[in-house]
Amino acid sequence: MTDTIIDCTRDSDQLRALAAKLPQVPRTDLYAFLDAAKQHSSDLPEHLGSALDAFNANGNEDGYLLLRGLPVDQGDALPPTPTSTPAPVDRGLLTMEAMLAMVGRRLGLHTGYQELRSGTVYHDVYPSPGAHHLSSETSETLLEFHTEMAYHVLQPNYVMLACSRADHERKAKTLVGSIRKALPLLSDEVRAHLFDRKMPCCVDVAFRGGVEDPGAIAQVKPLYGDEKDPLLGYDRELLAPEDPADKEAVAALSQALDDVTEAVSLIPGDLLIIDNFRTTHARTPFSPRWDGKDRWLHRNYIRTDRNGQLSGGERAGDVISFSPRR
Repeated sequence: MTDTIIDCTRDSDQLRALAAKLPQVPRTDLYAFLDAAKQHSSDLPEHLGSALDAFNANGNEDGYLLLRGLPVDQGDALPPTPTSTPAPVDRGLLTMEAMLAMVGRRLGLHTGYQELRSGTVYHDVYPSPGAHHLSSETSETLLEFHTEMAYHVLQPNYVMLACSRADHERKAKTLVGSIRKALPLLSDEVRAHLFDRKMPCCVDVAFRGGVEDPGAIAQVKPLYGDEKDPLLGYDRELLAPEDPADKEAVAALSQALDDVTEAVSLIPGDLLIIDNFRTTHARTPFSPRWDGKDRWLHRNYIRTDRNGQLSGGERAGDVISFSPRR
């Protein structure tokens, strides 16, 4: 299994040169942009490409890969942190968006979700006043542990977060809990109870079809796949077990994930790749200043041909509609 942190500092000039070869206004033709990114993803530095390939094939114990020291826009080259979404179609390519494009195409297909962020593929993640507590735009409350879209039949294999600007006080941390590390903390009885057991799960606001509270419209298995190396479906806010034994087993899983949690402080030039089928992740609170220099991440979702996420014929840049797990 690959190392968790990959230092790309020495590759800055090579990576900037690759970014310069991409279309410089990506949103005018995102398919063409991502096709070009696929072409140039084979030219990534050898150590970086090998690390991505190894992570894609086997993952690692920590459940994430952190690329550190990537080139990033600085000074006047980086616009003010956004205050609205989606990004303008004519916004020029940012360096961290280029890194997401090439790294993501090395792994799989960039995917948009019709109900989320107006169906866009690239998401600006920034603090927003009065954001819903389940939204990534919340800042001053904990964004609780969740496997991204665990309730979606076509949940992404990877969540990628690239940092152009950190929060002022460097307080925000992305928390990651890996099932590979948590599993040994669970008793045989808990593992057996959770494995392949469907439980009611609510869905995020964007997927509720305008209904304020549609209830638990999905069914999620907390553990499934290979019994010795299971996949994880977990959401602290939305998973809603009803049976007392289910509640007790999920509580044990929750504690085990807490016990193995790792904190990642994202700084400019970092790109975090989260294995979304083997982890749950969260974000700690921070205090925005609303001065145009607040924390600014870029997010992409990547699907691969594993775990039933692709059926053939899909393209990077496709936007798909919601289908809940049953």
